[in-house]
Order: sequence, then C-alpha cells, then structure tokens
Amino acid sequence: MEKELVFGHQKPDTDAITAAMAFSYFQNQLGYETEAVALGEPNPETEYALNKFGMKAPRVIKTAANEVDKVMLVDHNEPQQSVSDIDKVTVTHLVDHHRIANFNTAQPLWATVRPYGCVSTILTEMFQQKHIDIPANLAGMMLSAIISDTLLLNSPTTTDHDREAVEYLAKVAGVADYSKYGVEMLKAGANVDAKSDTEIVDGDAKTFELGGTKMRIGQVNAVELEDVFKRQADLEKKMKELMDQNGYQLFILIATNILNSDSELLVVGDNKDKVEAAFNHKLDDNNRMNLPGVVSRKKQVVPPLTDAFEG
Repeated sequence: MEKELVFGHQKPDTDAITAAMAFSYFQNQLGYETEAVALGEPNPETEYALNKFGMKAPRVIKTAANEVDKVMLVDHNEPQQSVSDIDKVTVTHLVDHHRIANFNTAQPLWATVRPYGCVSTILTEMFQQKHIDIPANLAGMMLSAIISDTLLLNSPTTTDHDREAVEYLAKVAGVADYSKYGVEMLKAGANVDAKSDTEIVDGDAKTFELGGTKMRIGQVNAVELEDVFKRQADLEKKMKELMDQNGYQLFILIATNILNSDSELLVVGDNKDKVEAAFNHKLDDNNRMNLPGVVSRKKQVVPPLTDAFEG
C-alpha cells in the first residue's frame, strides 16, 4: 500500500496539526500507511501543548505531489486553504467540521463531516467506534485542540459531543483539571507582544471568495484587546501589504478577548458597507467594530458575511 500524507489547513492552528497527527495514527491502526505533515509551523499555543505532552510537531511541506499520489485532508476542504498543488493529488479521505465550498473530487472518497466544535471531537468518536485506544500524549493534544477551537467550551460552536470528548480525553491524558490547563494554554497563545505584525494579522488567517470578493479573515486571541490595537497603524500597514501581494480586496482581523469572549474587528479594503450590513453595526472612524459575544470565525463571522456578499 502506498503512503499517503495527512494534513490540515495552511497557517495551522492546534486542531489542524493535532487532527493530522490523530487521523494518521487512526488510519495506521487500520492498516494504511500514512504520515502526518503540516502546511506551516506550529503557533505558540500549539507549541505549548506539544511541550506539555512531549510530542513533536509534524514536518512542514510546501507541496505534496512530489512525494505522494494520494492525500487525506483534515480540518479543511476549500482548495485555497490547502496545499498549493492539491489539484495534482487524489483526496481519498476527508474529516472536517467546516462548510463545504469549492470542493470536488474525480473519485469517490471517505468523508466524515460533522458540525462539531472541533475535528478532534469527531476523531475521538471515530476512535471509540472502532475501539482503538488513544495514547495518553495524543489524547492530551486532542484535548488541547478542542479547548482551542471552542475557547474552553465557551464558543457557540461547542456541542455536547465536544463536552463529552473533553471529559473523556482529560481522563485518558491524565489531566486532572482541564479548565486550569486550558486557561494556561490559551494564555500561552495570546501573548500578542511576542508576535510580529504578520503573526498577528495572518498567523491564523483564511482566504474566502464571497460574492466575487476575495477576502482574508484573520483572528488573534488576546487577554487585553488594547495589546492588539495599540499597534493598529502597523497592523493596517501589514494588512494592506498582504492585500497587494495576494490580490485580497478585503482584509478583516478579528481580535478576540479569551477571558470575556468579546471581539473587535479591524477592517481594511473594499465593501466596508457590506461588512457593516453583515453585522448590523457601523465601523467607527478607526475602521473598527465592537462585537460582544463573537468568538467564532466559522459560525459567527463567515455566515453573516456570506449572506451580505452573496445574498
């Protein structure tokens, strides 16, 4: 059996890297030959979790077709979020929790897509259904991924499946107080003073095509939003630079306070009126918009933008 690569989206977060590691292990137990890889270096939050559970990050690849003919995708399906030569390989498996968009294959595939808060929750249930034991250190990473994607179970994307998976994984991983650990991990990833301008605006960013508008939506977590916006002039400059380089017509940065689950948008580019219509809020003179209770790009930001740009 030929080897397949397993990977998550570009600019990988904790779930993208963990899901690749977990699904690769899962598939190997079923007799496949796979390797987990990543489409970027781990961020500080992911590094914290990797160090905590004594695991090594997957190697980073730029292209896949030079190594394999087949791949397995986790935590994404949109081509612009995937490896650059995704059109040159066959996708055999998909495990995801996002919308399906611009995704098609020449052949049938195994696909598991569930509207959970985290792919690692889906994978937890897949392990359980196949009666495959999860190693303690991998369970710790999967626990970390769910905490990350759901902001410690506070995101509106959180389901009962996520809550049950967290309880289960914490026991397997030997984490006595997952709430305490979760806060420590989230804070490790929320130190914006240690991040460059590029890391803040583009470290966790995804590209979307909505109504003919190519937009980049980034998100950064912080303990104090002022830590982000005290650098606004430099951040806007970097956003405009990335727009020029990549042909984005709109760049939105979501700055999220991990302690009170509020966010503030910084918007640069065209069609700001549609952004205002999407959230029924006006941008202030500083191109910012306060959105209390908004923490999820997937559930609370992209859907209203889709309605505004494509409706």
